[in-house]
Amino acid sequence: MNGQETEVKFYVQDLKKIETRLRDLNAQLIHPRVHEVNYRYDLPDGSLRANGKVLRIRRDANVILTYKGPSEIIDGVFSRTELETTIGDLDTAQQLLGALGYVQILIYEKYRTIYELNDCHIMLDELPYGDFVEIESIDAPTIRKMTLIMGLKFEAAVGAGYSRIFENFNSKYGLPSSDLTFDALRGKKLSPEELNVQAAD
Repeated sequence: MNGQETEVKFYVQDLKKIETRLRDLNAQLIHPRVHEVNYRYDLPDGSLRANGKVLRIRRDANVILTYKGPSEIIDGVFSRTELETTIGDLDTAQQLLGALGYVQILIYEKYRTIYELNDCHIMLDELPYGDFVEIESIDAPTIRKMTLIMGLKFEAAVGAGYSRIFENFNSKYGLPSSDLTFDALRGKKLSPEELNVQAAD
C-alpha cells in the first residue's frame, strides 16, 4: 500500500492464537515469517523525529528504504504518507545516508508474518519485548471491521510506534536507547504495564 499507510497496532499475549484465527478465516499467507533488521536515521539535530518523520532502511529478504511522514489520527486509526523502494546493497545505502549527513539513531529487530484478508494486510510481529498485530488497509472503517472479525479490542489500540514503546521502559533497565535487538533484551520479561500498553486479545 505504497503512498499512504493507514493502520492500527495492537499488543497481544497469544500471537499463535491470532494466527490460528486467521487460518480459520481462510486468510492468505502472503509473506512467511521473516527476520527483519531496521536501521532508523535522523539528522544530527533530531529534526526528522521532532517533526514526526521517519527515515529507515529495512533488511529482510530485501533491502528497503522507507520514508514516513507525520501521522494523523482518523477515526482511531493512524494514517501517514509512506514511500518505499527496494535498493540493492545495505552497506552502500548506509554510506550514502551518512554522506548526506544522516546518522543512525536506532537499530531494532523483529520477526514478521503477513496475511491478507478482506482488503487488509495483517502483520504478526514478534519484537524483543512482546508480540503485536498490525492491521493495514485503505481506510479506518475497513480496519475497524477486521479488528472485530479477529476478536480484538479496538479500544486497546497502541498509540505509539515500536521505538516509542521501547523508550517507555528502556531507561528502567539501563539499556542503550539505540539498541532494540533480541540480544540486548535477552532474559528480560516485560509486562504490559511496563510497556504502557494493554492486551487486545
